[in-house]
Amino acid sequence: MENLQKTPLYNKHIENGGKMVNFGGWALPVQYSSIIEEHQAVRERAGLFDVSHMGEIRLSGPGALALVQKAVTNDVSRLSPFQALYTPVCLPRGGVVDDILVYRLGPEEFLLVVNAATKDKDYAWFGQLAVEFSGVSVEDISSQTAQLALQGPRAAQILARLTSADLTSLRYYWVSPDVEVGGVKCMISRTGYTGEDGFELYCPAEEASRLWDEIMSAGEREGLLPCGLGARDTLRFEAAMPLYGHELSENITPLEAGLERFVSWEKDYFIGKEALLRQKKEGVKRRLVGFEMVDRGIPRQGYAIARDGQVIGEITSGTQSPTLGKALGMGYVPVEYAAINTQLEVIIRGRSSRAKVVPTPFYRRK
Repeated sequence: MENLQKTPLYNKHIENGGKMVNFGGWALPVQYSSIIEEHQAVRERAGLFDVSHMGEIRLSGPGALALVQKAVTNDVSRLSPFQALYTPVCLPRGGVVDDILVYRLGPEEFLLVVNAATKDKDYAWFGQLAVEFSGVSVEDISSQTAQLALQGPRAAQILARLTSADLTSLRYYWVSPDVEVGGVKCMISRTGYTGEDGFELYCPAEEASRLWDEIMSAGEREGLLPCGLGARDTLRFEAAMPLYGHELSENITPLEAGLERFVSWEKDYFIGKEALLRQKKEGVKRRLVGFEMVDRGIPRQGYAIARDGQVIGEITSGTQSPTLGKALGMGYVPVEYAAINTQLEVIIRGRSSRAKVVPTPFYRRK
């Protein structure tokens, strides 16, 4: 782990018995107890994740709104201060540079939360675009910022013990910019990547350990568990949320990925608009689908998807779903094989196993 980047909570993970792995150059816990146990804790009670490896980029100054509008497919101009949205960022040819969260903190101030693996690429991309907008500052504040994610049906209950802020009035995809949580100044947002209700807490890096301890202590009677990357992945997978490098890449467009609802066609211009309009007019050739195994076997990323013995696609994510007890997968197939109940095959260790296309998300909270 010596040569890997470490979050401000690295020592906390070691203390708590986190099983550390190399995740895109970061030393992060894949699990503490077990992936299944942590997964169930989030579905039934609550789990706490260290997501401080994610990147944070601050854009500010006159022209910041125009810059973000040009760079992303969604419409940032409709955000009120302290509101957030999810959006792809596209190349001119329509492929996805990254999928990000945009928080509007003021008329011309935005916080972009970007994927860890693409942070440097994103920072360079926005920096390059900013040259056209005089007065816009693009600042990478990732190393100064820690991010904790508290997720699950009891998350609000736990957090309410640590703050006088009214969490019930914090709506989905909104943010409270200046809240004290257990004595630590935080920005709290209500988004999430697990399919459950939950909060992200952004705080100064040096306060992360204290905040972690305060939350774990407040959640003890609720059965709060520290959670690793393993459960984070199975949770987001059941909710069919895309993971960059799996369901999204520079060679995949938002339309192929089923993310057209995050593309604002009404905007005069955004990078990739012409390419996406052309693709919409011509019709996509492939589509991301969810499927369920009919035969025994667990689909994994990289396995081939076939039809009548002919390979037609590849799995982007797959696992045995802890909540649903089924072997499920996602992957890209030609549109003619994308309809619900279409019969497919997955090649598992050289053998063909039957599967069928099913609706996504696989899991929706009640």
